[in-house]
Amino acid sequence: MSRYEFVIHKNNRETLAQKLLALPTGWRVGFQEPKRTTDQNSRMWVLLTAISTQLVWKGQRYSPEDWKDYFMHAMNGGRFMPSEDGGMIPIGRSTSKLGKQEHTLLQEIMEGFAERHGVTIWEGEEV
Repeated sequence: MSRYEFVIHKNNRETLAQKLLALPTGWRVGFQEPKRTTDQNSRMWVLLTAISTQLVWKGQRYSPEDWKDYFMHAMNGGRFMPSEDGGMIPIGRSTSKLGKQEHTLLQEIMEGFAERHGVTIWEGEEV
């Protein structure tokens, strides 16, 4: 097998260090921040739902999914590709690939936007 993926735990650091030392020259090694938590993801959808249900933006309401794309673009910029009808389609955005810190930043962007536009965020069971 030419690809390995490990999650670092307190009990496997020595094993991982040994595997790293045993690799031949030329192998590539990468490190990645832990992905978002379930709580972060749930809170993101609370924010997106609050914005989508309370805000008419430029004369139109948008879905939570539309707002997710909007805020991903606000956070990272983005790339576009031409659609068949001449418009442009945003590509390359996925919140599932965000690390914990990136997800926190995304929610801070959403909260600031909500505050600037008078959106109330309800947290808890009655969303």
